[in-house]
Amino acid sequence: MIRALAFSLAGAACLTSGAMAGPVAEAPAGALRGEAGEGGIAVFRGIPYARPPVGDMRWRPPEAPEAWEGVRDTSVFGPACPQPPSRSGSIYAGEHAAVAEDCLYLNVWTPEDARDAPVFVWIHGGSLATGAGSEPMYDGAALAARGMVVVTINYRLGALGYLAHPELSAESPDGVSGNYGLLDQIEALRWIGANIAAFGGDPDNVTIAGESAGALSVMYLMAAPDAHGLFHKAVAQSAYMISTPELRSSPHGDPAAEAVGEWLAGELGATGIDELRGMDAQELIMAAGPTGYLPFGTVDGRVLPGQLVDVFDRGEQAPVPVLAGFNSGEIRSLRFLAPPAPETAEAYAAEIGARYGDLADAFMALYPADDLGEAVLAAPRDALYGWTAERLAVSQTALGTDGFLYYFDHGYPATEEADLHGFHAAEIPYVFATTDRTPEAWPAVPETPEEARLSEAMAAYWTAFARDGAPSAEGEPDWRPYGEGRAYMVFAGEPQAAEHVLPGMFELHEAVMCRRRAAGGTPWNWNTGIVAPPLPDGAPGCE
Repeated sequence: MIRALAFSLAGAACLTSGAMAGPVAEAPAGALRGEAGEGGIAVFRGIPYARPPVGDMRWRPPEAPEAWEGVRDTSVFGPACPQPPSRSGSIYAGEHAAVAEDCLYLNVWTPEDARDAPVFVWIHGGSLATGAGSEPMYDGAALAARGMVVVTINYRLGALGYLAHPELSAESPDGVSGNYGLLDQIEALRWIGANIAAFGGDPDNVTIAGESAGALSVMYLMAAPDAHGLFHKAVAQSAYMISTPELRSSPHGDPAAEAVGEWLAGELGATGIDELRGMDAQELIMAAGPTGYLPFGTVDGRVLPGQLVDVFDRGEQAPVPVLAGFNSGEIRSLRFLAPPAPETAEAYAAEIGARYGDLADAFMALYPADDLGEAVLAAPRDALYGWTAERLAVSQTALGTDGFLYYFDHGYPATEEADLHGFHAAEIPYVFATTDRTPEAWPAVPETPEEARLSEAMAAYWTAFARDGAPSAEGEPDWRPYGEGRAYMVFAGEPQAAEHVLPGMFELHEAVMCRRRAAGGTPWNWNTGIVAPPLPDGAPGCE
């Protein structure tokens, strides 16, 4: 039985000697002492939700942690999972206080008087290769002050989180491998369901949310049968519903995941899984990066039963309300995803004609040759993020649940100077109200009433969605469901209600995906525009 929230400034000794007195949550997993923050917000950091994935537990599904006695101190964040260092000069670069393979921890921010509060679970981005729930921009205090219990989680990254291999599949009772980072997320949701009432949260009102790879993870969770019932709403910020490697086959041109695992083992000089388990975790991650290994989920028929587009088309995803959107300048901070601009408009038009055939006119109408620099940024933005966001809204509407769509098109002096208007992840500090806690090289958000209003509105919309399943903000426009005339919300200086985002965008990229899926042999991802493989002649669409 889940015991009620218990906050106390006295009581049993902490596990960590010398810890200051603080609020105590009497959770089924064990008693936890946190830290009293400003405004009556209690913070519990570094809570283990699974056993350390070390030694023989490396590349195995997570298991519940061992119980502890007494009151566990949670004043310090747990280590981030092993990952490569940030790229020098990146606006996303940041340092983690500690990195270790023992990294399956979560963090909780809660109002001290919370009772049956909505629960907001944040899954960090970082290409499934970097990041942590402890990053300052994800501080949950401001959202908790709005009446939510906010949880951020770590999960295994890179090859430690997503490696598939025939030997690992042979170890599994289900005959599958890969998806360990996704299984960590599911285990974290199970822990939350069993324990969050002790922090004042409602286990029957859980919203999963994430940006970029965190939003990809949200879609994986929506598609994963084991995750169904563990959450009740979903937020996907800049998600990308690209083709996913399959365990033992390559129907869409992505190499089979087990074959990739065997190849990576060879690149690392290992003859098998035992030798890989014997490698130092950080050294393994650092060695895997230069090989070109990229972590993705694996369609294994068990954890992920099918390609995301197929699961959603069949209506087999979690039937929950979704809030999804994308940013106008996604590729401005991810220029490695943009093909080089052709030298002339004529060369551009010829390439598009050769690659898109009967869809070339539609492509050129959306991404014209009169500004090639903008065209090569907008096309992959839409093929990855814009199409996905609208597809999520379309899919959930078809299921009979609400989809809410947004388009973040906001800039300020520092973004305009750096040509980063509406860049990838720019919306996150507005949602969390952490515009003063962004990474060092992030374009600094000015302290103005206009910026404060936008953050206030976005935080309110997201909180209302987590609470009620419908975003709303006092004094701001009504955010109608997508099913009402393809409605969406624009965040450009201030919220603006609109209809039919970027007309023609969704239809073009849906048709491209459908043709590639039907013909087989070609992935749908960032191979867009002048680097796109020629579309198959006569391949059917989604009809």
